[in-house]
Amino acid sequence: MNRPDLSEWRVLVVDDEPDSIEIIEMVLGAAGATVYQAGDGKEAMNIFSRVHPTLVLSDISMPEMDGWEMLKQIKASKNGASVPVVALTAHAMLGDRERIIGAGFAGYMSKPLAIFTLLDDLVECLERVS
Repeated sequence: MNRPDLSEWRVLVVDDEPDSIEIIEMVLGAAGATVYQAGDGKEAMNIFSRVHPTLVLSDISMPEMDGWEMLKQIKASKNGASVPVVALTAHAMLGDRERIIGAGFAGYMSKPLAIFTLLDDLVECLERVS
């Protein structure tokens, strides 16, 4: 798969696991994206309103504000309706994918994240949306 040029991407990564953020920032940053990070949904909403990301990658289970509530607030915001929000989650039980997509997430990627396939997995996830 050809590596896309992500130089125009502003990606907000929301996760309470620093290792997940580090992997995503390393991979997407190397591909040219500008990566912003937040440890929970509340912090993410503050960043979202300032940087207007082109993509949000978010964990579901986090303190302060979880991914479900953050998604609702993003989609209700002035600029949020068109921003894809992809769930990054360890929720991998039967029916979780359907529940996540049904809630309005643009895609679903399961943890643990695979560093060597992360970019390809993300591009494939986003292609299913478009």
